[in-house]
Amino acid sequence: MGVEIYVGQISGSVTEDEVRKLFSVSGTVTSVHLVSDAVSGEFRGCGYVRMSTEDEAREAIDLLNGAMLGDRLIVVKDAPKKNTKKSGSSGSSRTGKPRGSHRS
Repeated sequence: MGVEIYVGQISGSVTEDEVRKLFSVSGTVTSVHLVSDAVSGEFRGCGYVRMSTEDEAREAIDLLNGAMLGDRLIVVKDAPKKNTKKSGSSGSSRTGKPRGSHRS
């Protein structure tokens, strides 16, 4: 399954492959997901990286928070915990479209 971490302040010129390459210095990257606006398709400047273990995720956070990626210093931190027991949740967004996973 792996451990997901949040990456913010990503330059619009950066690709998933570049993110994967940077984070691979901390271990095995199992997925990269760069977030785009559901309506416009515009990149939102953030994404999620899934590392194979908790130790690798912690190392990536410690090592890469504030690192240069492209032309910006990125923010790397624990991904927000998903609230899986929220009552009335149908698994779709406010637009009615199914929520996407953070896998690439």
